[in-house]
Amino acid sequence: MSLDVAAIRDQFPSLASGIAHFDGPGGTQTPAIVGEAIAKTLTGPLSNRGTGTASEDNATAAVGAFRAAVADLLAGVPEGVVYGRSATQIVYDFSRHLAKGWGPGDEIVVSQLDHDSNVRPWIQAAEAVGATVHWLRLDPATADLDLSALEEVIGERTRLVALTAASNLLGTKPAVARVAARAHAVGALVWVDGVHYTAHAAVDVAALGADFFVCSPYKFFGPHCAALIADPALLQTITPDKLLPSTDLVPERFEFGTLPYEIMAGATAAIDFIASLSPVDGSRRERILAAEQSIDDHELALRRRIEQGLAELGDSIPLHSVAADRTPTLFFTLRRTEAEQVYRSLQQRDILAPAGDFYAYETFRALNTGKPAGIRVGLAPYNDDAEVDRLLTALHELV
Repeated sequence: MSLDVAAIRDQFPSLASGIAHFDGPGGTQTPAIVGEAIAKTLTGPLSNRGTGTASEDNATAAVGAFRAAVADLLAGVPEGVVYGRSATQIVYDFSRHLAKGWGPGDEIVVSQLDHDSNVRPWIQAAEAVGATVHWLRLDPATADLDLSALEEVIGERTRLVALTAASNLLGTKPAVARVAARAHAVGALVWVDGVHYTAHAAVDVAALGADFFVCSPYKFFGPHCAALIADPALLQTITPDKLLPSTDLVPERFEFGTLPYEIMAGATAAIDFIASLSPVDGSRRERILAAEQSIDDHELALRRRIEQGLAELGDSIPLHSVAADRTPTLFFTLRRTEAEQVYRSLQQRDILAPAGDFYAYETFRALNTGKPAGIRVGLAPYNDDAEVDRLLTALHELV
């Protein structure tokens, strides 16, 4: 069943500005219901967690609801959900936790397809303990990872493989399950960056083979925060540095300081909003799955229209998002115009499609475009045909 895009747009106050937002990979717009959930929780009554008073109960309920909602979104269990300020913060924290068990002779594998937040923390942690770093390389011709040497890259000394489920720059969805199977065959852990992927896919962490999976609710209509999900039994084996009086319980022992209960409530509301887009009834997980299918159909149709419009411009816009399996995110450079100039010109038309490398540092280097930046166009469920027409018209005028 198709999405009622007009009804969806009515729930986003920011869209009344008239700006056509194609910057979803950097963070989506937020429906009113999410802001209302944040305000309601924050204005309370609210205090530190506990039981016996309404303010304590509200804080406890906000944490429990957050863990349950994230678990439903990712097909995990609430006891394995760790709150984080950002995906970058979570990776930095866990790279330090895990590196306590690494040393010279151990090997870590990272990928050229990843946002730097899933690259640099692992490299820095490995360097600090004398471990070796190996790479899964990007093939620019396919915009996907070259896995022909997978068994050589991931070997008996590999301790962890860090890999994105979808490139925030190119949209490419690599063969995570295949990489994970190889990693598990040699006893390595698999850390999956799902920040971009979660906004455009029905996530099942077990099917992906992810031991750890990270996402950021602000990429799917929520507030600025992040979540990690893992098997609670695995989390029990990891000992973080923490304050002496703080709990040893999992997952709480990985969450430092007082939690932002209002932000957690906003993330829960964002997940409930996704479920509300389902064309069928059922459990929250079932409604999320149905909603994601409708969202995917809508975004794919818009992506194909944009691709057709870009193709009409010929070789003046090299499109680098060409992988067979990818999200509705398109990255292109321009032969005769600088991306920054096009970005600014689009701004003047109330079209937001930013220029840059978007922290996909290794990906952009591997593409070797000869340009300092490119344009990224990312779609969300609230984008419509009229906005796509505006974008294509503007590009035809500017290029």
